[in-house]
Amino acid sequence: MLQGIAGQVESLRDVPEGNSKGIAIICHPHPLFGGTMDNKVVQTLARAFVQTGWTALRFNFRGIGRSAGAYDEGRGEADDLRELIKQLAPAGSALAVAGFSFGSFVASQVLAEAAQSHDLQKIVMVGTAASRFSVANIPAELHEKLLVVHGEQDDTVPLSSVMDWARPQVIPVTVVPGGGHFFHGQLPLLRGLVARHLNS
Repeated sequence: MLQGIAGQVESLRDVPEGNSKGIAIICHPHPLFGGTMDNKVVQTLARAFVQTGWTALRFNFRGIGRSAGAYDEGRGEADDLRELIKQLAPAGSALAVAGFSFGSFVASQVLAEAAQSHDLQKIVMVGTAASRFSVANIPAELHEKLLVVHGEQDDTVPLSSVMDWARPQVIPVTVVPGGGHFFHGQLPLLRGLVARHLNS
């Protein structure tokens, strides 16, 4: 249990063998539609980080599981993410941030400031909820640290909405052919794509 703005935050920490490169904080999908830190895509992201030498921290947003508080449309969730970064990663230390769906929207809100206070090395956004939320623009200097992955046949967040978000910023989007929002049957492929990015 960690401390968030609204009270305790339930979390899980996965640690790699040997020395850790830093801490990767992973944000889960929409709390009102069954999203938790145990989501299969979130677990897949955690595995990719641990496999490549990072400590992976997953946590339940406010109001989910044993986390205190209530859903706050991404505002309070972003504040909790800021608070966890402050607690878990000393200023200037190596940091990675990842999110799936709603989690990518939450992560997008804190990236610019996290890059000011920390050595923000890697960013992963999967199934970015661009059709449902106003996903923040990513500062140009962070683009080379960013991986955006989306399923070609995502019927929760249409690929076209992610392209509309990415196009003005000239952010490449890695498209998984035939992939849906939850990447059923393609999680090993997703893990491999993320691990390749983390190793680059």
